[in-house]
Amino acid sequence: MNTAKFTEKKYLVVLAFVTSLFFFWAIALTMGDILNKHFQNVLHISKSKSGLVQLSIFGAYALMGIPAGLFMKKFGYKMGVILGLILFAGGCFLFVPAANSASFGFFRVALFILALGMATLETVAHPFVAALGDEKTSDQRVNFAQSFNGLGAIVGPLLGGFFIFGGAADDHSLDSVKSLYTWIGVIILILAVAFSFIKVPDLKDPHAEEIEMLEHVAGEEHAENVDPGAPLWKQRHFVFAVIAQFFNVAAQGGTWAFFINYSVEKMHMQESQATYYFSISMAMMMVGRFIGTFLMRYIAPHKVLAIFTACNIVLCLIISQSFGWVSFISLILLNLFLSVMYPTIFSLGLKKLGGKVQQASSFLVMAMFGGAFFTPIMGKLAEKDVAHSYLLPIICYVIIILFAVKFYKPKTIK
Repeated sequence: MNTAKFTEKKYLVVLAFVTSLFFFWAIALTMGDILNKHFQNVLHISKSKSGLVQLSIFGAYALMGIPAGLFMKKFGYKMGVILGLILFAGGCFLFVPAANSASFGFFRVALFILALGMATLETVAHPFVAALGDEKTSDQRVNFAQSFNGLGAIVGPLLGGFFIFGGAADDHSLDSVKSLYTWIGVIILILAVAFSFIKVPDLKDPHAEEIEMLEHVAGEEHAENVDPGAPLWKQRHFVFAVIAQFFNVAAQGGTWAFFINYSVEKMHMQESQATYYFSISMAMMMVGRFIGTFLMRYIAPHKVLAIFTACNIVLCLIISQSFGWVSFISLILLNLFLSVMYPTIFSLGLKKLGGKVQQASSFLVMAMFGGAFFTPIMGKLAEKDVAHSYLLPIICYVIIILFAVKFYKPKTIK
């Protein structure tokens, strides 16, 4: 029986602070999807061009994953967090000149810098939380922190709906965007200054024993023909996990980016009303994580991944047919089944990598570039019929099922 404490008293302040980061970057990530529709209204850009918002955000993840990991390794967790917060706040403040010039290109630069900060925080925060206590309870701490990520994903659309599409907001003005991101920037900068004064106790590197945690999460039998010392590109399961993660975030990015468009065009809602339904769909992601975690006590994680992915294929087919509320409820439910994909692919991809777990994690964070690649293409289809554009994520789900059924097993290519 595991009697290890969740954490120790000396880590409580730091743990509370780092956990709050999961909340803030989720708000910023989901608000990007609110900006898609607002930029279409105010800057008069097409759906495919508004999809470049996601290119700016997820493109930053692709570029910053490895540099953030190297920075963390050299300067430590604390400096990694401070760097991430400074970039985050800097991107928020750039919304002011971007709004003043009403330049979509300038907004994309601001979003890119903001997302560099988010990518840095995401790369640093997961191992940081894992290190704040006994290794045996590190998975509990990471899941606890991730729950605040889910809460932030609910709050983000609500904030965007109230300040950007709310009754007091001008649908054809950028002033609300400028004010909202200025306040977010101020809060993030205050966090950076406050954290610089917090003393972080000595920590041990959790990666030396992290593979045991991942084995427990994955619940798989020991695989044969695995050489943990082989280079990452020879670890077949890791390579296919990166591919699966790329297409998972691609499907996720497109699903979120055009939710508001679907609500307005197919359900004839006001944008402000649509953002509340978007928030409900993000709540479904939290529910799905609880359900998925429970199911994995009895069903192998790769099988849960395959089942959830198959469900989303069916839902996408229903969404594409514009069956009114039946299709719209299916759109909301996509997040219920998307919920387990990112963490499950992540954990399966890191199995039996030994000391290469930290390096492999950076590549899996970089795989979030899928959201940048896919969303503009989906936007092009949405210009003709936003419902039909939801057929495109099916390609992503087929690839994820292939990983879940065939390529999840640890195997080193000779």
